[in-house]
Amino acid sequence: MINPEPLADAPARRGADAAHPPSDSGSEIARLLIRQGSLSQEQLAYAKRVKSKLSEQYSLLRVLRDLGYVSEGELRRTFSENRLKVRLGDLLVELGYLRESDLKAAIAMQKDALGGKKLGEILLDNHFIEEHKLIEVLADQLGFEAIEPRFADLEAGLVRRVNPRWCKEFQAIPVREEDGQVVVAFRDPLDGTAKSAAEQVFGPRVTPAIGSRRAIRDAILAFENASHANPRQVADESTVTGLVDSLVVDALDADASDIHIEPMKDHIRVRFRRDGVMMLHKDLDREMAQPLTSRLKIMAQADISERRRHQGGRVVFQDPRSGRGVDLRLSFYATIFGEKIVIRLLSRKAELLDVKEVGMAPRMLERFLQDALDLPSGVILITGPTGSGKTTTLYGCVNYLNDTEHSITTAEDPVEYVIDGIAQCSLNPKIGLTFEETLRHMVRQDPDVIVLGEVRDQYSAEAAIQAALTGHKVLTTFHTEDSIGGLLRLMNMNIETFLISSTVVSVLAQRLLRRVCPRCAENYTPTAHELRRLGYGQHELLGAKFRRGRGCTHCRYTGYSGRVGVFELLVLNETVKDAILNKRTSTEIRRISVETSGLITLLEDGIGKAAQGHTTIGEVLRHLPRLDRPRPLNEIMRLVGEFDHG
Repeated sequence: MINPEPLADAPARRGADAAHPPSDSGSEIARLLIRQGSLSQEQLAYAKRVKSKLSEQYSLLRVLRDLGYVSEGELRRTFSENRLKVRLGDLLVELGYLRESDLKAAIAMQKDALGGKKLGEILLDNHFIEEHKLIEVLADQLGFEAIEPRFADLEAGLVRRVNPRWCKEFQAIPVREEDGQVVVAFRDPLDGTAKSAAEQVFGPRVTPAIGSRRAIRDAILAFENASHANPRQVADESTVTGLVDSLVVDALDADASDIHIEPMKDHIRVRFRRDGVMMLHKDLDREMAQPLTSRLKIMAQADISERRRHQGGRVVFQDPRSGRGVDLRLSFYATIFGEKIVIRLLSRKAELLDVKEVGMAPRMLERFLQDALDLPSGVILITGPTGSGKTTTLYGCVNYLNDTEHSITTAEDPVEYVIDGIAQCSLNPKIGLTFEETLRHMVRQDPDVIVLGEVRDQYSAEAAIQAALTGHKVLTTFHTEDSIGGLLRLMNMNIETFLISSTVVSVLAQRLLRRVCPRCAENYTPTAHELRRLGYGQHELLGAKFRRGRGCTHCRYTGYSGRVGVFELLVLNETVKDAILNKRTSTEIRRISVETSGLITLLEDGIGKAAQGHTTIGEVLRHLPRLDRPRPLNEIMRLVGEFDHG
């Protein structure tokens, strides 16, 4: 019998497991398939003969699937019914998520590790596999539900039956009760000790689910904070403190990115920005303006006596209901009716987005990885206006590069996502921790990859160029209209064209468009007016599947829910570099890029995503620059490939 591996290995068995390398894991899994009746001995024998003639990268499971002998459904059923017989490390290798050499290295590390570290932790800590891939296998192949537990969403009656210390010890937290079963999110759903502990508290009807390390940790931290919270601090709109708390809590519940508190002539208007669009939240009495402003200034450590000048500040807000922490960035802007306040909610997400899942079309993603991120040096610019998702993409790139072989150092204002394994610096000019000072020390840290939160001026642009000239890979964001605009802005900052052409390897421009609500989406045909604005005829859109939302309670009757990324990737080849050196116009550089480097414009990528039903023509027309007539739809789809992620 094969023992459960990388997450659930008991300390007493670790030596035996480490001494049992995954020599023939495919055959072990194949025997389970035969026992389940999903595979015959003859088929297995033939598949092994085929595998022997292929390269080592072809696992036995892959051969069986390619031959059509087993389906994904049959695999899932077999793995789910034989959870305790499948060694997960071998399964990861067979499914192609992990190299066999990496698994052997991890087993050796486990054998040498002090404190009895689990193999799953070693795989994650050394970046042999991304956690979301590990969770995907546990969820899809072994049948566990994947959950990102948020303390505010947990059933209070279940949570009261345990305490934070219990949750920390077993890395588990109860989520909900349904159909007589108590669903408990475990960091390791195969850990028999943790499951037994949960059954002692909740009874035998415990259903294990899997949560990511960070999500479990954050939920437990919020549980601890809530346990220590003073009940009198719960939001109460009769007080200014309660009003501030309720505004932030309402914004969190609405998934808003910003709160706008705007003084008008006779009242205060409060609006939220949700999915990039402003929406009215409520109106407040004019008399609340001064106490509300003073309270927010105290929280942000701004000068409450100064009302004529603009100010800013930051604060960590703690949700009084759940204890959950959220970073707030506040801006106070002096207007004729008083100070307008904008609060940006920087909720540090439980898990980073994989760069492969930000929404780039397959061929564009392949080019970005191979011709930009995988290069040893050079500047990679991610451009777009405020709120276009640049930071999310930037961190996705950093997460892609984060492994044991790279030293990554950042200078950010502020740090928005915390990533294990890299040196992140949050700038603070008040104490002399300026960009200039940080950069001077950063290059002495022997970094392979330098991440600059944003290029704001000539100094930071020159710093990025100089770092790339000395052999570093530099990732940064830039505020420009499109990819060509990023190059032109560097030229306008008096950066020499030969430096730009020799260091900048790629410019990725992006936007976020509202996504069609999946619950009320319906097919529709674009109007003649929309087609005329795009420059298309009806016959040029054959095969497109345009959709729009009717409006429902889920999307608050807007027809949209969430957002989808639209991208424009410029990879600087020799022809484009020559155009930059010769200081050609933006029109000429764009034409050369389209003809020689395979540039797909923001408009074309947006049209492709609208044709796939992810967004609408209206969103494309409202938010994407229309500099040239787009190519025919069938040519766009051929260039980008099928949109996997939308």
